[in-house]
Amino acid sequence: MMRIILLLAIALLSVPSVAADTAKDYPTRPVRFINPFPPGGSSDPSCRLLADALTKSFGQQFIVDNRGGGNGNIGTAIAAKATPDGYTLVFASGTTFTINPFVYASLGFDPKKDLVPIIRFGGVPNVLVIHPSIPAHTLAAFTQYVKTRPGELNYASAGNGSSMHLAAELYQKMTGTKMQHVPYVSPGLATQDTLANRTQLIFHLLPAIAQQVNAGNLRALAVLAPARSNVLPDVPTTREAGLPGLESGTWYTVMAPNGTPHPIIARVNNAVNRALGEPAFRKRVMDMGLTIMGGSPEEVTTYIDSEARRWSELVRSAGIKID
Repeated sequence: MMRIILLLAIALLSVPSVAADTAKDYPTRPVRFINPFPPGGSSDPSCRLLADALTKSFGQQFIVDNRGGGNGNIGTAIAAKATPDGYTLVFASGTTFTINPFVYASLGFDPKKDLVPIIRFGGVPNVLVIHPSIPAHTLAAFTQYVKTRPGELNYASAGNGSSMHLAAELYQKMTGTKMQHVPYVSPGLATQDTLANRTQLIFHLLPAIAQQVNAGNLRALAVLAPARSNVLPDVPTTREAGLPGLESGTWYTVMAPNGTPHPIIARVNNAVNRALGEPAFRKRVMDMGLTIMGGSPEEVTTYIDSEARRWSELVRSAGIKID
């Protein structure tokens, strides 16, 4: 009996060293890096940029696997159910954890139990853009224009519960305005109809719409963020435009299935932080319209909790639900 107890004790004591050895050698084969949005979406360039950086850092391929659908739920659920060995990671959207739990009846995974955070990568603000036919060149002028036409203007979004939808709901709540929501199945279709003036405005994610703004096809009135973007440097923030508190967007975070060894979490966290600290890499990220984040896994959890409290109140007051 004593011999069995000693063997069990030795086995338990060896677990940390086995995990450490696993992390030391990690990765020994390609890593699946799930992007829970379609190819060509606003998250795709930054996801692929990070995958390339991790490939160079570890000497193994980090292969982007686009699994779009359900406003990020489907691909994130696939990652949540994967083997927790460090060989499946997900480039998740923050809205999946701060908005979707209050909008969807079922996510297909438990956001608090099935995934563990590794690091926040970067934030992406929404920007209010309008069709040039609207005679408003400032946020204040646009708000006055909407107030005199209650319910007449149509705003596009990438779907119910998307950051575009929630940004418009927040704007209407803060300004006492009323517009009609036209949800689309993809950001691309929402953009096309705004360009064609079938919808008159959209609170788009900045990287995906900057080219149309710079080309003069759409007019940007304000960036919904604390600071201006170097992609659209002439566009004021909502605070500068006279509407402080109107801030919205999404942010990207790397996560792993719950149970992934902590040393592997730490290695990936260190690698991403190192990449974000390199001037050339930082510039490429910011040139995409993102703000640099980084930090510890614990900061991801804290940020999710604070943002979830903020957006859950708006979801409830607006009565947004998806079965």
